[in-house]
Amino acid sequence: MRFLRTVVLLLSVSSATASAQDSTSARLSPNYWKKLGYGVTTSILAHEAAHVLVSLAAGHHPSFGFDEYRPTVYSGINSHTEPHLQFLFSAAGLTMQSAIDEAILDIPHSRGSAFERGVLGGGLGTTVFYLTIGRWGKVSDVDFMARTRAMNKTQITALFGGIAAIHAFRMSRDKHYANFFARPQADGRADLGMSFGPF
Repeated sequence: MRFLRTVVLLLSVSSATASAQDSTSARLSPNYWKKLGYGVTTSILAHEAAHVLVSLAAGHHPSFGFDEYRPTVYSGINSHTEPHLQFLFSAAGLTMQSAIDEAILDIPHSRGSAFERGVLGGGLGTTVFYLTIGRWGKVSDVDFMARTRAMNKTQITALFGGIAAIHAFRMSRDKHYANFFARPQADGRADLGMSFGPF
């Protein structure tokens, strides 16, 4: 629990530091929130695709269904006879998102677009979800990884939470990601939230 508090504190400090930096590098787009949403969606789809690819690579047949109204990808792997494969399947989603975020932060390119911010935000958000309220439940990736006994929940939290915290810290130090979830305006102000036209 102490580690989770540390991660939350680091994310809060990162956000505060980023808001004090220049945000002019972000695109002044009227479709900013839509592009940000596309980025988040892409990150989540990459997470799910990684699960499917690991199952297929292991020679199994993944399937899709619902668990108490939550869309779920089932591995098709018998976790009792092949726990190592189940661990790889369960870890694949967060690993894929972490790898994509790492590539975005490492590979030189024009930074700070709304889509890119969405991808990064999707990776961080998914990790925070799985390491907090999403770490329990019969279809939770973290719970499944812990059940294979390759790592316990504390170790999984330290691994993926540590990577997410490093990514958040790096973004907080880069002016291209200032005001991370705010669309900058031409006059230098930041647009937080959404606006609705007259009814």
